[in-house]
Amino acid sequence: MKLRNVTLNQMRIFHSLGRNLSFTRAAEELFLSQSAVSIQVKRLGESVGMPLVEQVGKRIFLTEAGKELFEACRDVLDRLHVLGEDMTGLEEGIRGPLNLAVITTAKYFMPHLLGVFLREHPAVEPRLTVTNQTRIFERLEGNMDDLVIMGTLPENLDLEAAYFLDNPLVVVAPPDHPLVGVKNIPLERLVQERFLSREPGSGTRMARTRLFAEHGLAIRTYMELGSSEAIKQAVMAGLGISVLSLHNLRLELKTGLIAVLDVEHFPLHRQWYAVHLKGKKLSATTRMFLDFLLKDGARLCEEIQPYLTALSPPAKKPGQRKRDIR
Repeated sequence: MKLRNVTLNQMRIFHSLGRNLSFTRAAEELFLSQSAVSIQVKRLGESVGMPLVEQVGKRIFLTEAGKELFEACRDVLDRLHVLGEDMTGLEEGIRGPLNLAVITTAKYFMPHLLGVFLREHPAVEPRLTVTNQTRIFERLEGNMDDLVIMGTLPENLDLEAAYFLDNPLVVVAPPDHPLVGVKNIPLERLVQERFLSREPGSGTRMARTRLFAEHGLAIRTYMELGSSEAIKQAVMAGLGISVLSLHNLRLELKTGLIAVLDVEHFPLHRQWYAVHLKGKKLSATTRMFLDFLLKDGARLCEEIQPYLTALSPPAKKPGQRKRDIR
């Protein structure tokens, strides 16, 4: 095996092929001809001494040797990318790209935090992708972002997760609902209400369902809506009650458009995490932003504390360092 003959260009080509599983798409991505990609992959296989790809019908797949080499290529290219950013940072300060992916519900606070960070580091070039839980898991597994902001951690990946913000879930209703102002409403009473729910797979819906199941209760969904914003509008229109993150309700609570019900076992305390694959080398810019989240997340949590104190004290304080997840 003559790995010393492997070139960086071959690694870039094979990495693109491994991600796309298509010679045509790899060639288009790298602005090369398809034959040039095929030749370099063939030479790479000769250097390794084993076939790297196999074709089944019209589709290609990586062999076991190909999968191992693909991971090695990704690691090398990631480290070179981070090294380049760090070298730039040493010369010019914190700058360059910062690629973030956030679960849909986090869109209510992440732009605010990002804005504060960018005022301190204006040379940083942010890209914020907001998407659903299924897509977030795919992006995390594919190492497509510097950091992923999420509340529900997948169990099938080796991760490092930094808890930076408490995420209290509360029961909300229109301000003229008869339960507004009632103290310590039992869960059994809520079963009688029309419940507005997120789609199956939503972290908020799973947390609510689990709580009711633990007490032998089940909520029948009156209406299923695809976003927290749609649920807020439906609650304000008097269509039912729901469970939402307190972070999503700042404007509505200040203006009196939505009320928080005092329900036993609520708020449900979940957490927001900044997550990346275990072993991922973070750039200086990403490390700086992660440190900022751990410090500024606590301040953001304090902004909702007046509403939270009226219900119950927070479960724990944000700002904890990374912990491994498996």
